[in-house]
Amino acid sequence: MKQTYILLCLLWSCSMIHAQQQTLDSNYLAYIQQYKDIVLEQEREYNIPAAITMAQGLLESSAGKSELATEANNHFGIKCTSDWKWETYRHDDDEKAECFRQYYAAEDSFIDHSLFLKNRKRYASLFELDHTDYQGWARGLKQCGYATDPNYPQKLINLIERYDLQNLK
Repeated sequence: MKQTYILLCLLWSCSMIHAQQQTLDSNYLAYIQQYKDIVLEQEREYNIPAAITMAQGLLESSAGKSELATEANNHFGIKCTSDWKWETYRHDDDEKAECFRQYYAAEDSFIDHSLFLKNRKRYASLFELDHTDYQGWARGLKQCGYATDPNYPQKLINLIERYDLQNLK
C-alpha cells in the first residue's frame, strides 16, 4: 500500500513537471536563445539585470513577433525623444501614430535600451539596486515611468520566474 502511494506520488510529480515544461511557449524559448548573449553582455557592461532586459524584450515585442519588432527592430517599445536623430517608425500605442525609434538591427535595440536606462536621470534609482534584484527592478521600472500598465512589474516577474531568466548563463 505504501509503495503504491509513493509510486502514484512520483508519477503525479513527473506528470506535473512534464505538463509545466509543455506550457512554455516555443517562440519565447527561441527568443531567449537568440538574444541571451546580448542581454548578458548588456548586464556586464551596464549592470542592468539580464533577466529584466530579457523579460522586457519578451513582453514588449511579443517574443520578437510584434509589429514594432518586425518592422522597426524595436524590441522595447522605446518612443522617440527630442534627442533621437535617427530613423523613426509610426505606430498606434497610447495615441494614434506615435513616434517610435527604429533600428537597423534588433541588437541595436538592446544596446539602446541599456543606454536609455543608464543615461536618463529618472532611472538612476534602479542602479542603486543589486543587479540580481529583478523584483526590485521590475517594480522600479514602473515607478520610474517606463510603462503605463499597472500590472507591468508582475508581468515581468512572471516571465522571469516562468522561464528561469534570473539564471541566464
